Amino acid sequence: MTGASPTASARPVGEAALLELEDVSVSFGTTEAVRSVRYSVAAGEVVAVVGESGSGKTVTAMSLLGLLPPGAEVSGRALLSGRDLFAMTPGELRAVRGNEVGMVFQEPMSALNPVFSIGDQLVEAIRTHQPLSAAEARRRAIELLGLVGLPSPEQRFRSYPHELSGGQLQRIVIAMAVANEPSLLIADEPTTALDVTVQAEILELLRELGRRLGTAILLITHDMGVVADLADRVVVMYDGRVVEQNDVTSLFTAPGEDYTRQLLGSVVSLGAVATEGVERALSAEPVLVPGHHAAAEYPAARSVPDVPSESPLLTVEDLSVTYRGRFRSLAVRAAAGVSLHVEPGEILGLVGESGSGKSTVAGAVTGLVPPTSGTVRIGGTDVARVRGRAAKALRRRVGVVFQDPLSALNPRLTVGESVATPIRLHRLLRRSEVDKRVAELLDAVRLSPSLRTRYPHELSGGQRQRVGIARALALRPDLLVADEPTSALDVTIQARVLDLLRSLQDEFGFACLFISHDLAVIEQLATRVAVMHRGHVVEQGPTKAVLTAPVHPYTQRLLSAAPVADPAAQRRRREAWRELGQRSPEERSHRL
Repeated sequence: MTGASPTASARPVGEAALLELEDVSVSFGTTEAVRSVRYSVAAGEVVAVVGESGSGKTVTAMSLLGLLPPGAEVSGRALLSGRDLFAMTPGELRAVRGNEVGMVFQEPMSALNPVFSIGDQLVEAIRTHQPLSAAEARRRAIELLGLVGLPSPEQRFRSYPHELSGGQLQRIVIAMAVANEPSLLIADEPTTALDVTVQAEILELLRELGRRLGTAILLITHDMGVVADLADRVVVMYDGRVVEQNDVTSLFTAPGEDYTRQLLGSVVSLGAVATEGVERALSAEPVLVPGHHAAAEYPAARSVPDVPSESPLLTVEDLSVTYRGRFRSLAVRAAAGVSLHVEPGEILGLVGESGSGKSTVAGAVTGLVPPTSGTVRIGGTDVARVRGRAAKALRRRVGVVFQDPLSALNPRLTVGESVATPIRLHRLLRRSEVDKRVAELLDAVRLSPSLRTRYPHELSGGQRQRVGIARALALRPDLLVADEPTSALDVTIQARVLDLLRSLQDEFGFACLFISHDLAVIEQLATRVAVMHRGHVVEQGPTKAVLTAPVHPYTQRLLSAAPVADPAAQRRRREAWRELGQRSPEERSHRL
């Protein structure tokens, strides 16, 4: 085997292991999920465990704290400061969990109890392991909320999980995990569902907590950009085994195993040109490219849209959407004066963080969200004004691919039935022809016809998303609206889905409104890009122009926040992100 030995610790010389895994194996009945895994984590070190879904990285981490389901068989040794976690009694393991070892889960909403306030849950985590009074624990909880960067910690102490954003919830879960200053923090995909700007803040928080508290971090992720940003060493897993491990720079610059090279090759990352664009925005006055427009006001953003052709397929003009508050709560203006267009056969990328208004615009385009003002036209027809048969005919022209294919597919329908549903609803084909059309669609999205009798839970995430794409294309739409279709997928699956969308667009010729918070994906796929922030389109133009000469401060910060799978380049980008974040809105708008 070339490169680093998979059984070697690859630990820096002279550093003792805080955590040492020796031949750890996990099986569920006859299925071996983890096989003879060996790696270590030194005190104060960040070790990233990477690999695609099913590689065994999360199962290995869950086994350390006894969090596997009943029936799991674990063998080997997991030494924490010399004590075997697998040999501990349930009581001893409870004393370790949340005290010596903290855990940050992938989905913060499921990790928090919805019926208790944030403060109650933090106080419980503190008092379980520390002999503090209720008042002392309350003071400690508020201090922790400030430590993880939440504004108004006293107010957040009284809040409930549903009242906070995903980024705020993840900060609270991290506060809970470090409440008792553990020596080891296990972070399982802590940024997967977060926007790039929020992700950058969470990674900076983890980095700072590691420095301040001396906590070692075991980071489980499939995002190689996050690895390049945070990790000291990397452990690569495939099919339940460790195939390679090395320091982060060596692994990225000279991977020793074919699988590692394949994993790195699948990463969708911003190109060097986009990286140079961020650095140029920091050092010099950006130059507007013809057809590239941006707002000069920040943060109350405005935009001058590109001029559409005489016959765009989709035209959005001065769209505003306001969600009325209930019980005297304030109304929320989710979209404000949005104007954009999509030409026939074009892919327009719509980017921005959560809450920027992207999905609201998509809802207005598909007719699911009524505009408060402004118009949405498909092929010249106003979406909000059509009724009856005309509305049904207009809906046939639009296909939708959703972010989470598992919740978007009916669990009681087979793959074949899900794909056939739009065809049957619109009665486009005879019953005898439907099966043939379904087979053609499954073949188009590279799925075996044998899967047509399977149910959604029997498929992988990538397979389910392909089914969602096949269903969206069932009526041969003129416009495809894809709302974050790759954000929850592994890098290898994400790359395949993007390749599939490109080939399908070439084959079927549909136009696409592709919604994402990931500019690297947009760079790969979109012809033009529109950037949204706080309900406004703040910048739009050809993709290359926006990425190489970002004019608006928000676009600059969004670009600098996107991690790249190159440790040296990522260090430069991190500094750029910090510098952009330190500038005041006045300083940033003055540069425009």
